[in-house]
Amino acid sequence: MGQGWSWSGFFDYLFNPYILSGAVTTLWLTLAAIAGGLVVGCALALARLSSHRWLAAPAHFYIWVFRGTPLLVQLIIIFTGLPQLGLKLSVIESALLGLILNEAAYLAEIVRGGIQSIPAWQTNAARAVGFSSAQTMRYIVLPQAMRLIVPTLGNSINGLLKTTSITSVISMEELLRRTQVLIQEKFMVLELFIVAAIYYLLMTTAWDFIQRRIERHYGRAYGNASAAPVVPAEPALEQR
Repeated sequence: MGQGWSWSGFFDYLFNPYILSGAVTTLWLTLAAIAGGLVVGCALALARLSSHRWLAAPAHFYIWVFRGTPLLVQLIIIFTGLPQLGLKLSVIESALLGLILNEAAYLAEIVRGGIQSIPAWQTNAARAVGFSSAQTMRYIVLPQAMRLIVPTLGNSINGLLKTTSITSVISMEELLRRTQVLIQEKFMVLELFIVAAIYYLLMTTAWDFIQRRIERHYGRAYGNASAAPVVPAEPALEQR
């Protein structure tokens, strides 16, 4: 390595509890943000698909704003701007709110795209045989849409694991912020940044393994068509 590299410092901080705690914070921040983002995102997707303009228009505006502005700017507005309006949030609250609101805009489009990928004739056929709108969504649309939603959703989670590092600008004690604190104290810039990179790489690699298993699960549900009874839709419709 180049001059000034410290192997002892690198290995000391590779297993440092302070850094490890920051990685754990990154993990739960990601999980909380994706969970909240999915709830808000699904609501936005359904609103976007609604035939009622008073639902679709606000959802479209929300997605346009949060996808068209940087997360960094959104976090600064939430953390430093809202207190000027009388709403003061803690660092954790601000980080969670910013990540959830931002992620929801992207997840809404992922969910909407998955739902709209299902041909209209399938929903029409389901309604023709007596399915309600909720039953059509649950039994016909979502099981098929999930095959398209899951891979993209998995990529969003992978990206969110790294995007949480932006919350360091509002002093959120996640992995990057704690790395920066140690750099200011120990002046081991390269060693500590490489340690942080290794932690991010381990987390994203672990998630990649989980994502592949989830994708295989949803793919297997449709891959073994011989195991499931086939209901001929067209003859049933002809009998009617």
